[in-house]
Amino acid sequence: MTDLKSETPAEILDVQGRSCPYPIILIKKQMEKLPAGSILKILCDSQITVEEVIPHYCERRGYEFKSTRIEEGYWECYIRKT
Repeated sequence: MTDLKSETPAEILDVQGRSCPYPIILIKKQMEKLPAGSILKILCDSQITVEEVIPHYCERRGYEFKSTRIEEGYWECYIRKT
């Protein structure tokens, strides 16, 4: 399996500055629109969203997930829809 970060995302979603539950609501809506195999890149500044909420959502859906901490308080996350 390739590194999700090295692939071109189909969409980029910026949820910075949004508090729960808004990031996951926006992520779910965007994922519903994407075809299987597509990658969604998420820009996020909420540690709990990156470390707990998104991974739990992806695990339930069977989606591949990868997060990268870019700097203190800022992450890039990648989800591949299956």
